[in-house]
Amino acid sequence: MSENTSAESATDSPKNHLYLVDGSAYIFRAYHRLPPLTNPEGTPVGAVYGYTTMLWKLAEDLDKADGPTHLAVILDKSSHSFRNDIYPEYKAHRPDPPEDLVPQFPLIRDATRAFSLPLVEEPDVEADDMIASYARAAQAEGWDVTIVSSDKDLMQLVGELEGPGGKGRIDMLDTMKDARIFIPEVEEKFGVRPEQLGDVLALMGDSVDNIPGIYGVGPKTASKLISENGSLAAALDAAPDMKKSKLKERLLEGRESAELSRVLVTLREDCPLPIALDDMRLDGIPPGPLAEFLEAHGFHSLSKRLEAGSGSPGRKTNLDNVARDTKGADAAPEGNRQPLPEWPAIDRSAYACVQDEAALEEWIARAMATRIVAVDTETSELDAIRADLVGVSLALGAGDACYIPLGHLNEGGGGSDMFAEKPKQVPLEKAIALLKPLLESDAVIKVFHNGKYDLNVLARHGIAVGPIDDTMIMSFDMDAGRQLEGIGGGHGMDELSERHLGHTPMAFKEVCGTGKKAIPFGEVPLDKATEYAAEDAEVTWRLYHHLKPRLPLEGAVRVYERVDRPLIPVVAQMERHGIKVDRAQLSRLSEEFATEMARVEKEIFAEAGQEFTIGSPKQLGEILFDKLGYKGGRKGKSGQYSTDQAVLEKLDGEGAAIASKVLEYRQLAKLKNTYTDALQAAINPDTGRVHTSYSLTGAQTGRLSSTDPNLQNIPIRTAIGRQIREAFVPEDGNVLLAADYSQIELRLAAHMADVDALKEAFAAGEDIHSRTAREMYGEVDRDTRAAAKTINFAILYGISRWGLAGRLDVEPDEAQAMIDRYFERFPGIQKYIVHTLERVREKGYSETLFGRKTWFPRITSKNPNERAGSERAAINAPIQGTSADIIKRAMARMMPALEDAGLGPRDGKGVRMLLQVHDELVFELPEGDVAAASPVIERVMAEAALPAVQLDVPLGIEIGHGASWDAAH
Repeated sequence: MSENTSAESATDSPKNHLYLVDGSAYIFRAYHRLPPLTNPEGTPVGAVYGYTTMLWKLAEDLDKADGPTHLAVILDKSSHSFRNDIYPEYKAHRPDPPEDLVPQFPLIRDATRAFSLPLVEEPDVEADDMIASYARAAQAEGWDVTIVSSDKDLMQLVGELEGPGGKGRIDMLDTMKDARIFIPEVEEKFGVRPEQLGDVLALMGDSVDNIPGIYGVGPKTASKLISENGSLAAALDAAPDMKKSKLKERLLEGRESAELSRVLVTLREDCPLPIALDDMRLDGIPPGPLAEFLEAHGFHSLSKRLEAGSGSPGRKTNLDNVARDTKGADAAPEGNRQPLPEWPAIDRSAYACVQDEAALEEWIARAMATRIVAVDTETSELDAIRADLVGVSLALGAGDACYIPLGHLNEGGGGSDMFAEKPKQVPLEKAIALLKPLLESDAVIKVFHNGKYDLNVLARHGIAVGPIDDTMIMSFDMDAGRQLEGIGGGHGMDELSERHLGHTPMAFKEVCGTGKKAIPFGEVPLDKATEYAAEDAEVTWRLYHHLKPRLPLEGAVRVYERVDRPLIPVVAQMERHGIKVDRAQLSRLSEEFATEMARVEKEIFAEAGQEFTIGSPKQLGEILFDKLGYKGGRKGKSGQYSTDQAVLEKLDGEGAAIASKVLEYRQLAKLKNTYTDALQAAINPDTGRVHTSYSLTGAQTGRLSSTDPNLQNIPIRTAIGRQIREAFVPEDGNVLLAADYSQIELRLAAHMADVDALKEAFAAGEDIHSRTAREMYGEVDRDTRAAAKTINFAILYGISRWGLAGRLDVEPDEAQAMIDRYFERFPGIQKYIVHTLERVREKGYSETLFGRKTWFPRITSKNPNERAGSERAAINAPIQGTSADIIKRAMARMMPALEDAGLGPRDGKGVRMLLQVHDELVFELPEGDVAAASPVIERVMAEAALPAVQLDVPLGIEIGHGASWDAAH
């Protein structure tokens, strides 16, 4: 760049603003946040891809009002610097970079050059020193400087400086938090001004960089010392006059260490500048070099964005939702990439508002003729058992949708004024009568998204909807777990619409508002209500025509058609039935828990020597570790001590009585708040029963989950848990019956791992834990059976030696010996684990015996914790998922079998299925029907896998009945 050009820039352009990018931090963030990728030549490029997307966003997507005029990327050239000459142990503890990251370093340099951005890296000088030198040089010229980093060492540079070129300001941009860092932020974080930060860092040291500091002096103490004394030297000089204390001793003993540390944390600000400041001007990004780089490494989606124009480097890119783009990576199946039909764009203004019978009859006739109609309901609230029906929307094709208002209060919306004129609407009863034949017709498929809700709403108006399809369940059956790859994500309609259709639907808050100003849907003006409701139906219709063809392409037809789709109306019916609870019993339990909590609270205060808020982790941590002096306290990023379950259990094991009492207090509070109080509040005033809501997509392995209230986590083995179950009761004249699969996951493991010893034991009706104890220990007694039971289940969850050691209270080496012995006695289990992990690593997913896929995108993560967690889940997913599939099949077949036996619901009596809790089904029935119903229930559950899967082991069923849920066990 010529001097004339520079002069013109100085006079005609706004103030120069230099952005200095800490490229090294970008590299490691990118490496750890994305799954492993390879380019067409097989070279690892996961970090390269992440780095490219981050740089892409930064280069041209910064706020133009405060964007850079100049920009450069600073990288570390080598691991050695002048600090190593001063202190050889500097950064000595840092591990070598991961093996697959090393070959990516040159490619990251290539990526920077592909953006035509200046790249600075100098030998024997750290990137932080080059950043400091450039920042000070620019600041001296009167430029503003933004350092793109969150590194605390660089915060020493923050501030303003008046120089010959004017006042120059240095701040920082933390892109992780999208936050600016200036003097107030540094003072808030460290308690001192930026120019004093080096003194604080010298006192506290840095374990990552192996800067010694002074042992025992943390951030708070260091900050206090510097703020009180003004500098490190002054703080050290004041130490001899301090009162006798540990801190005084440490300051006196550690003076030399602190002074050395002060040299190590000081940034060099006078390094030679290999590239002139003016040569860092940002004048846009030429597309040619960037396109060539993207194509060379197989970054196809970024190439397409670049070609499309909308894909300029200014396009925002969320790294958490980046799909795998390279040819060498596990790509989504082709069925997930099928092109959308040539549909017109969604036009909300084209929707019809159906306000008279003639128009409604015309829509119904057209729906009958098309044979497929997407349906959605609008209601007064989220609870389907209490909600009033406000309207129904139908979609017959792209751009062909309507809304049928049924319960709107006034024409213009905005309130429920009793004198306001209601809009013209088809009377509710008449509309239901007209819609019923359509919604119940066997000749027309009704498509819903989360149809269980709509089925419950419509059932309360006498409509038994069927047959149905559900786009939420389709998505779940193909993409469960894929969200970490950016391929699947959640299964809500809005998420699927954005992902698959590229369309963002109207948000509910756009029509109903939020907070205190929110209005019910029945008060929304009809024009807005029509746009919102009809769009939901059309989006559902489009999703159906996109997802349905994928089912056979991705092998998901069997699990969708034979397991999940038949279950939707069954679960809806269970929710409508609900279960009766004894309010008086729950009230008594709440009082007992409150009394016990008050007793334990006093004991905790006595141990602590003062009163405090037990539910406050901050206050509890200070009591445990600061006041009482227990060892092992660790603080998180918030600066608070951790007081989670594991910490308290460890202290309890070491004899800390207060920890034991806090654990007891928490258990009582949880039982009271989560169950005895919450269950009373959940009783439906109209039915007198509790109606839980089941999610068919809540657990990745396919298990049902229960919410509002959650009835699946009530403690089973504790006396208190049994007391809560005693409050679940039948109506007068009835009993509750519980049918439970006995050790189903162990039975499935015996079949799937082909373990002859376990299969023989189950076939003979032998106690499997006793058999395992005999195989493992050579004898069976109470202790060996209990240990064998723990081992049986732990192995199937991929437990580590440390995890098993913790459960059995043994040393890790002894636990490993147990695991080894288990695999020796049951070699099929080890083969199953190895084969399962190999298959998941190869394909990216596990499968149940019924073809349910569970995706594990982190199974090959370089992060050990992520990888180990995925491996444990992958080992168990086929077994737990198959167990879930089997009980779902049993549920779908249960009521037809009972009805065939003359035991179905009749005149308010007969057998009704109420609850599913993991491996257990709970029924309500007349006591006189128990003898006839029990063998039917047992047969359906025992044969649930047939004919799709023939198991090598029998499925054992345990059945009991009684006057409460607890009594049925």
